[in-house]
Amino acid sequence: MPMKGEDIISAIEAELPGAVVELTDLAGDNDHWAAIVTAPQFAGKTRVAQHKMVYAAFGEKMGGELHALQVTTRVPT
Repeated sequence: MPMKGEDIISAIEAELPGAVVELTDLAGDNDHWAAIVTAPQFAGKTRVAQHKMVYAAFGEKMGGELHALQVTTRVPT
């Protein structure tokens, strides 16, 4: 069963307190998502490190319950 959008947002916010998450269902199937994550924890980190921080929120669910997640990261201004 696909991961619900609100569960994706909650997982990211739990991993990165203070993060702002904008989530889009790319295919209308609740299985292919795009997330724009703005978090102060990203400051000074490479883009790859930022993405790893987001994916850490899902552990073993990535590729299973959460099939596809496109991530864009930003540091708050």
